[in-house]
Amino acid sequence: MKKIVLSTLAIILVLAGYAQSQQLRIIAIGAHPDDCDSKFGGAAAKFAEMGHAVKFLSLTNGDAGHQSEGGGALAKRRRAEAKEAGRRLGIEYDVLDNHDAELLPTLQVRHQVIRKIREWNADIVLGHRPNDYHPDHRNAGKVVQDAAYLVVVPNVTPDTPPLKKNPLFLYMQDHFQKPNPFSPDIVVAIDDTIEKKVDGMDAHVSQFYEWLAWVGGQLEEVPKEKVARREWLAKRVKARPISGEMRKSLEKWYGPEKAKKIKHAEAMEIAEYGLQPNNDEIRKLFPMLR
Repeated sequence: MKKIVLSTLAIILVLAGYAQSQQLRIIAIGAHPDDCDSKFGGAAAKFAEMGHAVKFLSLTNGDAGHQSEGGGALAKRRRAEAKEAGRRLGIEYDVLDNHDAELLPTLQVRHQVIRKIREWNADIVLGHRPNDYHPDHRNAGKVVQDAAYLVVVPNVTPDTPPLKKNPLFLYMQDHFQKPNPFSPDIVVAIDDTIEKKVDGMDAHVSQFYEWLAWVGGQLEEVPKEKVARREWLAKRVKARPISGEMRKSLEKWYGPEKAKKIKHAEAMEIAEYGLQPNNDEIRKLFPMLR
C-alpha cells in the first residue's frame, strides 16, 4: 500500500512539474484601461483558471476619457479600477503614464512596449488593429506592430534581454471594415467565464457606467444601485452576437456539434509579423481548443 501511495504521489509530482513547464505567458496591450477587458476578458480569465500567466497593459492612463473629470485625479481612479479588474479576472494589470488621446507610435513608446513584452517573456501578444475610430487605438496597434520583430533583436532596447523566439502576435476583435475587415482566425468559447468578464468590466465604473454611457446617450439608463448596474452591463455584454464567420471558426476549433451550442465567444486575428503557427501550434498556445 505504501509503495502504491508513493507511486501515485510521484506521478502527481511529475504531472505538476509538466504543467508548470507548460505555463503560457500572455500579454494583451490596449490603448486605455478597459480596452482589453471588453475584447479579451473572457479568454484571459479562462487562461488564468488553467494556470497560465496573463497581463493586461494599458499604454495610456485614461486621464481624458470622462465628461466631468480629468487629469491626475481621473488617471488615479482609472488605475485603481484596472487593478480591481485584474484582481477579479485573476491576472496582472499595468497602466502606463502616457496621456489619454495623445498616444503616438513614437520611439519612446515602442521601447516601453518592447520592454513590457520582454519582461513578461510573452508567448502570445495581443493588440489593436491599426484601423479604428480612435487615434489611440490605431497608434497602439501600430506600436505593437513596430515592436513585433524587434523583441528578438538584442541591440534594440538593450537594457532588457531579448526574447529567444518571436511570440504569436494577435489582433483583438473589432467591427471596422476598411481597408479590410477583421478575420476571426482563432475563436475561444467563453460561456463558462462570461460572468468573470462582466465582473472585470464592472470594475471600470468611470468608463462603462459614466463615460461610455454619456457618450452613447445612455447615462440616464444606468441604474444607481450596484447589483442592478452590473445586471444592466451584463445584459449588454451578453447580447453581443456571434457572427457567421466566428461561428465557422468555432466549428473548426470545437467541432460542429459543440460549436452550435456556444453562446459567447471572443475572436482573434493572426498578425503577419510574429510566429505563423499551424493548427497544432495554435492548439498548444490555446489549450482550451484541444
